[in-house]
Amino acid sequence: MAGLEELKKKLTPLFDSEKGFSSGSTLDPSDSYVLSDGGTVNLLSRSYGVYNINELGLQKCTTSPEDETDHSEKTYRCASREMRIFGAIGSGASSVVQRALHIPMHRILALKKINIFEKEKRQQLLTEIRTLCEAPCYEGLVEFHGAFYTPDSGQISIALEYMDGGSLADILRLRKRIPEPVLSHMFQKLLIGLSYLHGVRHLVHRDIKPANLLVNLKGKPKITDFGISAGLENSVAMCATFVGTVTYMSPERIQNHSYSYPADIWSLGLALFECGTGEFPYTANEGLVSLMLQILEEPSPSPSKNNFSPEFCSFIDACLQKDPDTRPTAEQLLSYPFITKYAHTDVDLAAFVQSVFDPTQRMKDLADMLTIHYYLLFDGPEELWQHTKAFYNEGSIFRSA
Repeated sequence: MAGLEELKKKLTPLFDSEKGFSSGSTLDPSDSYVLSDGGTVNLLSRSYGVYNINELGLQKCTTSPEDETDHSEKTYRCASREMRIFGAIGSGASSVVQRALHIPMHRILALKKINIFEKEKRQQLLTEIRTLCEAPCYEGLVEFHGAFYTPDSGQISIALEYMDGGSLADILRLRKRIPEPVLSHMFQKLLIGLSYLHGVRHLVHRDIKPANLLVNLKGKPKITDFGISAGLENSVAMCATFVGTVTYMSPERIQNHSYSYPADIWSLGLALFECGTGEFPYTANEGLVSLMLQILEEPSPSPSKNNFSPEFCSFIDACLQKDPDTRPTAEQLLSYPFITKYAHTDVDLAAFVQSVFDPTQRMKDLADMLTIHYYLLFDGPEELWQHTKAFYNEGSIFRSA
């Protein structure tokens, strides 16, 4: 493999106005990044290849660990100048999420912005992009549309599906709790995504919680925030890092023991407990040490058998086993009675989500945003006008109106 200095000499701009993408990047032995004179960021990983990102989009270049001559590429064109930002959705410890309209698609997206110059955030960025590139539109996982780099701010923006129903945490703030039939259908979809992460991608999410379980107004639930996911090279590999939200951490993680996929199952069980009962089962307002001692020393929480169905209680009891080896896998949970009980029941997830959030007000907000967007096209560069042709395609709502 070429060293950093040799790699720097070989770097060429990712995009060319006439030729498009270039593919001259190679791998570096260590996880790092290079910023070329042309404004292209090269995120380098010893395990996952090179991710080239600039103002026009992202290019993934992968070299097979078995055969360094086996190269594959994947390109996402997602230009910063094609985005129009309309305010913030939220923010976390490592990123800010904004709502934006992608002009070529006339589609609202969520832009997650991360600064590349901070090492810890950069590693989370690389992990998230790698995960999303490998599963860009799998059921139960938030959809990935690409990424771009903004030199002026030093930020990389990840373009994600805009989940207009918010998170399960948002729903809990407005509703006391979520009914069991609704949760059964929602968690069936989420388990499909989690089973894919574990069984196919060999990833531990490490931060499953209601705030990272999103839903749209169509009622589709999806997992998001893969920035601290960890890859396991084989079925016996284990993680040994202390990252994630402590309140939803499994006992083995709190004790800093090696852990694997069952850690996500514990977190999923706690999330379901909170969503179903409307209460977090531990006392979290007396400090982290007190919280961790509760998780380690007290019996695992269980819902009231008088207030909840046996299927709901047994599902949570299975997820919250103290011994990780006794917890079921995501794949096994898909066949648990709590999931299968309502499989043939007509549950309208869209109607439930829309009953929580006023869809009329949300549509008014979007209409205002779109009005401003199309008005600003008059002041934008001429190249953006080509995207207005889509208004008049057969089947367009503008044409049919």
